[in-house]
Amino acid sequence: QVQLVESGGGLVQAGGSLRLSCAASGSIFRINAMGWYRQAPGKQRELVAVNTSGGKTNYADSVKGRFTISRDNAKNTVYLQMNSLKPEDKAVYYCNADHFDTIAQLLSSRPRNYWGQGTQVTVSS
Repeated sequence: QVQLVESGGGLVQAGGSLRLSCAASGSIFRINAMGWYRQAPGKQRELVAVNTSGGKTNYADSVKGRFTISRDNAKNTVYLQMNSLKPEDKAVYYCNADHFDTIAQLLSSRPRNYWGQGTQVTVSS
């Protein structure tokens, strides 16, 4: 079992910045991709950014050029630097990770998916 704990959310004015962190802990064997999703009230959860185990990154079009995902593998932590925040960025941000719990999962390329509990980001206009 792996636990993901997010931190860094809060209230910020439009144009401001926040940095989210997500630390993985527990019985860590091999973390694959780590990323961030968000869910605004009344909307579906959507991908914000993802960082693969090979270091490749992918961003939602709405955050490209403003958000940066990074990862510290030694700390099993993923970060999301959010700049030039807009009111429409307001949402609960969730950390997500694909983790190989066992060697069998690794050999079959079938990681288990984990979610954090979420952290609120509010952007005032």
